[in-house]
Amino acid sequence: MVSKKNLDKSCGVQGGSKIIDDKTLDAILPLVNKPSRYCGNEINAIRKDWDDVGLRMVLAFPDLYEIGMSHQGLQILYHLVNGRDDLLAERVYAPDPDMEAELQRAQTPLFSLESRRPIADFDLLGITLPFELCYTNILTILNSAGIPFRAADRDESYPLVIGGGPCGFHPEPVADFFDAILLGDGEEAIMEIAELLAAAKEEGVARDEQLARLSEVAGVYVPSLFVPIYADDGKFTGMKTLRPGYERVRRRVLADLESVPAPYPPLVPLSRIVHDRLGIEIARGCTRGCRFCQAGVIYRPVRERSPARILELARQGIDQGGFEEMALLSLSTGDYSCLPELMLELMDTFARERVSVSMPSMRVGTLTPEIMAQIKRVRKTGFTLAPEAGTDRLREVINKGITEVDLLKTCEAAFSLGWRQIKLYFMFGLPTETDEDMAAIPDLAQKALAAAGGGNKTVSVSAATFVPKPHTVFEREPQLSIAEGYARIDFLKSRLRGKKFNLKRHDPRQSYLEGVFSRGDRVLAQVIEVAWRKGARLDAWSDHFNLELWQQAATECGVDFDHYLRRRGADEVLPWQHLDSGLDKEFFTAEYEKALAGEYTPDCRVHGCQKCGLCDFKTVKPIVHTVSAEESPAAISAGWSRPEPGAEDHFVYRIDYSRVDEARYLGHLELIQVFYRVLRRARLPLNFSHGFNPGPKVTFSPALPVGTESLAEYLYVDLKEPLPDLAAMKDSLNSFLPIGLTVFGLELTGKVGNGKELESCYRIVPPRQIAASEVERFFSDDSFPVELVRKGKKRILDARPLVKELVVDGDDGSIRLVLKGVPGQPGIKPLELLAALLGLGDEEKRTIRLIKLWVKDAT
Repeated sequence: MVSKKNLDKSCGVQGGSKIIDDKTLDAILPLVNKPSRYCGNEINAIRKDWDDVGLRMVLAFPDLYEIGMSHQGLQILYHLVNGRDDLLAERVYAPDPDMEAELQRAQTPLFSLESRRPIADFDLLGITLPFELCYTNILTILNSAGIPFRAADRDESYPLVIGGGPCGFHPEPVADFFDAILLGDGEEAIMEIAELLAAAKEEGVARDEQLARLSEVAGVYVPSLFVPIYADDGKFTGMKTLRPGYERVRRRVLADLESVPAPYPPLVPLSRIVHDRLGIEIARGCTRGCRFCQAGVIYRPVRERSPARILELARQGIDQGGFEEMALLSLSTGDYSCLPELMLELMDTFARERVSVSMPSMRVGTLTPEIMAQIKRVRKTGFTLAPEAGTDRLREVINKGITEVDLLKTCEAAFSLGWRQIKLYFMFGLPTETDEDMAAIPDLAQKALAAAGGGNKTVSVSAATFVPKPHTVFEREPQLSIAEGYARIDFLKSRLRGKKFNLKRHDPRQSYLEGVFSRGDRVLAQVIEVAWRKGARLDAWSDHFNLELWQQAATECGVDFDHYLRRRGADEVLPWQHLDSGLDKEFFTAEYEKALAGEYTPDCRVHGCQKCGLCDFKTVKPIVHTVSAEESPAAISAGWSRPEPGAEDHFVYRIDYSRVDEARYLGHLELIQVFYRVLRRARLPLNFSHGFNPGPKVTFSPALPVGTESLAEYLYVDLKEPLPDLAAMKDSLNSFLPIGLTVFGLELTGKVGNGKELESCYRIVPPRQIAASEVERFFSDDSFPVELVRKGKKRILDARPLVKELVVDGDDGSIRLVLKGVPGQPGIKPLELLAALLGLGDEEKRTIRLIKLWVKDAT
């Protein structure tokens, strides 16, 4: 048995119980890209005393921070667990390869963001399974934490590793890496799991017994209690359970979204992330019945939040997070039963605060001109429609339920309301697809552009290979080969020419690998491990993906990837058949026959039960709301404060602040975002810019390089009215600012700074001892030319007239530097000067500790 103190080479760095300290991080973070990913100083992050709880879990998302922080599910579980005084939940995300390498070099284990505890110190490691191309990232997390890959190699000294998420319904390629996997909604199940493991920990129960107990929790799949069976020719023939009565695992269903707390106060990232906005889940589940869609199966039935609750969450989330955009989240937001009334009231309430509303999952036919008019009141958010197929015939096969006429009417309405670009999403390789169906894709894009009626309008077409997913009507269909995928892309390229069209295609090689792991078995675990050792990382990112590594790994393991993409026989046992999505087999069979006949299956929420087999209509049933007079959005928000528009007065204040410690790792754009949100949370009466994308009228001091600290930063903010109590407002701002940012000055100036020549003083701790003679030689000549790179171009700048003072000052060999500069004219950064003077390399330059002490007018 492998122990934490005696890891083999496969497990990377050694785990341990020591908190990662500032000194260790200071030696690592300056050397990596986007160090703010690893600081954990988000607004509203929860930190608990390690010794005050009975069970400690860390929730991991197997992708980079900017993807994982955009994931709503992890935040839901994070807040639910931390809502209990006796439980603790922290977070970790997959490290970028540069961070992975630096952790390995420093022999430092991967750590949680909140407490910086090594991942191996927790009782439970919960890993989201969002997408098949994240699988190597799971191994990166385990390896960087010093945890053996295989569950069979982990003893009681390691945390239990539990997965959950969409890929939990077809997890066999990664099943050997997990102790348990949860199928379905996690809100209730995670609390049952936590209580069970806390009790087992108190009793000192062995790991095998813990797994046996977990198997009794509804929705929990314990892979070690199932053994795959293969014929002599290697063909998968079924699963054998090692525990009688545990032959199938049925997914969990949360009966009512309102039965559990929302994830509030929302986590607010300081780094820029993919979906940087307030997410409000207005409904879960979709019963439109698209036959290719796995989400429509594993998240049904439809369960809506009430309009009153959504409005409360919107007000609370904007107040607590300071976001400038909220997203109404659902698999099909346009199908929300009270959407017109809800949108009107949301926009009436938040448009004056310049908070926009986006709906990432709209559907043709539900996106009415009235709703579009509401969306554009603050700023026009993205406009994407998903016809999926080019012809009405093929859309009937997949049960899309929209026609070409519906689509073109929506495009015409969008263009008429001011949108300049429409995005259309298609798949190719769908069952029964013909050449005519493919030809109809560019034809439909042409017709959508014609609906614009001329002008500078564009159509963006996104196209991807259809991947047959488990637990769908088309789960047994074949998938296109890589060559076939590229041939279809080449066809679309030939038909979509000119500046009016933009074709974006998903790489068929990535779709190929996604298809392999979607319908794969446990044989693939070894392939994943070999590919990871060869360097496969972040396979969902095109700049990291390398199919050749995977093909080499498959060859070494004797695995034929194409075998997994073939058509599956009607009686063939599938690797996921022991996992129950809740829908009857007969329903899938009937839907497949209807697909071939082009017959439509209506939405059960409005056309009655379609006999899928999931609902018992006692506990599990659709929840759809109607609007009563008492519960209308207008009635709920009637008492809210709404500033009335009026004449735009201007009161300009200067805010002086310091930026130290973890805050020094924020980029300039990230810093701007932080202050925008803090100013909103402090309820400052902001003036906004006008035009397409209005923002607060704020002017910031010049950008500092990432890693530079400062005691002398400032910004100017333009307000509609004067502040009555400057001291109270300064305290308010500081209460909302994250660690490392502190306001120390606030004054009414009446105007933005005058741009006179400034002097800036810096204290610099170089990476090595510097002799005074090295610094003094700078002044020995009348000029000191330095080669700089600006906007990709090299130029020579004389640094001599820009330096007022440069001396070695302090017992630690620190340097005092005073630079002169004129805004708008060429200048030099302190690190550029020091690198040229001392001959420092890139790595030495990045480890310099630099702090700006003061800035003032040169006069």
